[in-house]
Amino acid sequence: MATKPDVELVAVTKRFGETAAVDQVSLRIPAGSYCCLLGPSGCGKTTTLRMIAGHEEASEGDIILGSENITHLPPAARGTAMMFQSYALFPHLDCTDNVAFSLRMRGVDKDKRRAQAREMLKRVQMEPFAGRLPAQLSGGQQQRVALARALITDPQVLLLDEPLSALDPFLRIKMREELKALQTRLGISFIHVTHSQDEAMALADLVVVMNHGKIEQAASAREVFNKPASAFVARFIGGHNVLPAAVARAKGEGAFVAIRADRIVVQPGNAPVDATSLAGVTRSVEYLGSTVQVGVDVMGLETLSAVVPEARFDANPVAPGQPVVLSWAPKDVHVLGR
Repeated sequence: MATKPDVELVAVTKRFGETAAVDQVSLRIPAGSYCCLLGPSGCGKTTTLRMIAGHEEASEGDIILGSENITHLPPAARGTAMMFQSYALFPHLDCTDNVAFSLRMRGVDKDKRRAQAREMLKRVQMEPFAGRLPAQLSGGQQQRVALARALITDPQVLLLDEPLSALDPFLRIKMREELKALQTRLGISFIHVTHSQDEAMALADLVVVMNHGKIEQAASAREVFNKPASAFVARFIGGHNVLPAAVARAKGEGAFVAIRADRIVVQPGNAPVDATSLAGVTRSVEYLGSTVQVGVDVMGLETLSAVVPEARFDANPVAPGQPVVLSWAPKDVHVLGR
């Protein structure tokens, strides 16, 4: 069995006119991993994916798959397959012929390609719908057909451009579970573009947070959440409060610190009790089921957030407009790098 390849970007840049959409990005994605490119609109994540696929030409730098430089190869010669956000299924072809289409373009015999397509539909639990047209399928079913069509070429890397964004919230969670299970079963690298923090956290072995065409942090989901590299990462990932280091009385070289919202204690009161507490006024209270999210205005700072277990909140509730004290343990203060 051939060794599965790493994907490596070496100082890759993409310019549109004078604008650098992707700026000197270097990244190594280990073979067989699930990588999510995460960031806000316009951060360069989709352009990066399209350069790996060959649908955009890199202005500078190299894209390496295993030992081969694929920077200037056409898409079909790269060993990658792309699943588009819109799924892009042919409306006049049934599921079998949609999945078999790329084999048809390669001149594979009709019976052979349709047999392979049915086998691939079986792999994504869509074999019973083999004769249906795309319009006769639900969004989740269309996604599975698009996945089967991308996988039939036996790619070494599957590229996914916001594949879950068109689905309703319940189906989105179900399909992300299926995507992760499929990636684990196939053992190939998936590179998945998303703007959803929850999606990236749930799926990725490697989370790559991008901002203004650059990588802010590339690490495991757990490390990105617990040790954000910058104030941008802490704010974008969510679940953190970003404070000036001086306000949090933190030691370290960074000007700012991050404190997880679920590590902050909220109590009624109007005066700080020690060096690791701040006084403020409750701005909002949102019941989220097992937790309650409390927003607090502190003079001179952005609104802070505390996520409180339901039972603890019920034992000591607060209401909008009420003075409160926020406190935290020194060990829960993470000094940000920049």
